[in-house]
Amino acid sequence: MEANYDIPAPKKRKLSLQIDPKLFEKATDEEKKQQDVMAESTTFFRDGCRRLMKNPLAVMSMIILLLVIVVMIFAPLIVPYSYDGIITVEGVRDKGAANLAPFTFSAKEQAYMDKYNVKIFPHIFGTDELCRDYFIRVVYGSRVSFLVGIFASIMVLIIGTIYGAISGYMGGRVDLIMMRIVDIIYSLPDILIMILLSVVFKETADFSSLPVIGKLGTNMVSMFIVFGLLYWVGMARLVRGEILTIKQNEYVLAAKSMGASSARIIRRHILPNCLSVIIIMTAQEIPSAIFTESYMSFIGLGVALPMPSLGSLANAARSGMQSYPWKLVFPAVAIILIVLAFNLIGDAMRDAFDPKLKQ
Repeated sequence: MEANYDIPAPKKRKLSLQIDPKLFEKATDEEKKQQDVMAESTTFFRDGCRRLMKNPLAVMSMIILLLVIVVMIFAPLIVPYSYDGIITVEGVRDKGAANLAPFTFSAKEQAYMDKYNVKIFPHIFGTDELCRDYFIRVVYGSRVSFLVGIFASIMVLIIGTIYGAISGYMGGRVDLIMMRIVDIIYSLPDILIMILLSVVFKETADFSSLPVIGKLGTNMVSMFIVFGLLYWVGMARLVRGEILTIKQNEYVLAAKSMGASSARIIRRHILPNCLSVIIIMTAQEIPSAIFTESYMSFIGLGVALPMPSLGSLANAARSGMQSYPWKLVFPAVAIILIVLAFNLIGDAMRDAFDPKLKQ
């Protein structure tokens, strides 16, 4: 004879301490499905990128930067003009092509198109005073600004992170001496040093044999040297402050007790927990370097001619600002778009990757 296990739950007696049987009712199918759904595993970068993509200003800035990068890469492959090439018609220099308005042609170009029934690629931004296509010069000027910004941020990232990590982890007298060196470097005037190095290098050094940088001139070499000597102190200070807090955690003590070397502890346990500060500072260093390069080029201490820069283009457009205002508008708008986009992305990355701001 089979036993009957379908025994009804006892009812709760009044004024008793027994648990209410209703709390043990069977779960519904929907409740069971909710228990089966588990949160997707994520990482620091994936979680930060997910929050970053929810920021509309950051997404808009990334789209603008992507469009600028696409134009910088593919425009020289499509536009038949060069940044230093003077416009010619049938092999003869077209002196009437100076200071043309956007999407206009000179008299010789118009006559050439009517004579042979052909189309000439338009001057999208017009031409400059030396009969050179202005659009392609703005494109190459943007290339120079991007090169300076990326190169400076990489230098700040490497030097500042290593210096700040060593200072914060070692502590004591080592930290004291290293931070006093940072204070001395922080007090040096960067613009003045750039000017002095430019004057010295112009008289004593020749950097034309250097790849990429050599084509930009001695002024740009001095600018990169100043970036490497001075601009990393902010990164070093922030990384050092973060490490002073992180190195007090238990997992660092556990790694020391297991015999891990200082280099391994910094590389595997401390720096990964400083990534939010490192990423934010690196992103915000790019627009600062771009603005510095544009300013130096504006005062005539930037790239060597005929290589254009957004700052040098804006400086050259000052003389004809009333007659040809578009020559100042195009490089100024390019600087504003690039710097503003990087600043907005830097702020959004701070909100997305900083654990203290995580909701």
